[in-house]
Amino acid sequence: MKNQKERFESKDLRIYQILNVRSNLSDEDLAYLSYLEKGFKGEMKFDEWTSILSDNWLFLNDLLFECNKSEFQIDSIGINGETIYLFEVKNFEGDYYIEGDRWYKTPKNEIKNPYEQLKRTESMLRKLLNEHKIYFKIKPHLVFVNSEFFLYNAPMNLPTFFPSQLNRLINELNMQHFKLNLNHFKLTKALLSLHKTESKYSQYPMYQYDQLVKGIICVNCNAYIAEIKKGKLICQACEYVEDLPIGILRSVEELKLLYPDRKITTNAVYDWCGIYKSKKGICKILRENFKINGYGKYSYFI
Repeated sequence: MKNQKERFESKDLRIYQILNVRSNLSDEDLAYLSYLEKGFKGEMKFDEWTSILSDNWLFLNDLLFECNKSEFQIDSIGINGETIYLFEVKNFEGDYYIEGDRWYKTPKNEIKNPYEQLKRTESMLRKLLNEHKIYFKIKPHLVFVNSEFFLYNAPMNLPTFFPSQLNRLINELNMQHFKLNLNHFKLTKALLSLHKTESKYSQYPMYQYDQLVKGIICVNCNAYIAEIKKGKLICQACEYVEDLPIGILRSVEELKLLYPDRKITTNAVYDWCGIYKSKKGICKILRENFKINGYGKYSYFI
């Protein structure tokens, strides 16, 4: 399988994760963070399953498109032969059931119908392809990856695959022996060119710089680093050891993510990292990893 677009944690997920450590999220925001994390874990699990597919497959993950001024997101696309295989991945856990066209989690708690989501995505993708004169068939799949999931009253005609059926699904996909050609790579290029890097509907919790806790966060356990020794960050919570420049650069990425319009300066990074008290050392790390723009006190790094 040739992966044409890797899967990474979304910007939304990263921002919520950072704010969860550096501030106090509301119960509602914590629930949304849990939803994002669980969804990402499910998608990574799906990627493990599909990684064993033959090199006759092209895969693209985490796509965001806009058609008729409406956005739609796709978890994964597989390309083989004359068909686009559309995958909606769900990491549901627990018992669910269907009544009519409504889905419920027990006890009776209605959820958004994932099959309707899949149908909408399929329809929007077909419209988008037609707009750009791309003529491939679309075959939709609703895939549940969590072994602790069970669905009662599931109709036989749903394009649904449960955890116990995933090996069979992969085997069926591997039986497709069409060889990749130029048209497949043209399709991939077209889809990637239409992909949006950020949704216009993204919403984040309100946060202010002065209210966020400053410091370097342990990459292993999310505790705040309390000790620096011989160029190493030492976490007293989990004893994880990391090179100082790596921790500084990771903190810079957090700052850029939360405040994309804020200039990256030595003073800004010094204040954000908190524990490391050498501006000279911070400046050296920034100079080695970024391009400096401007002169003197007006300079900043890009």
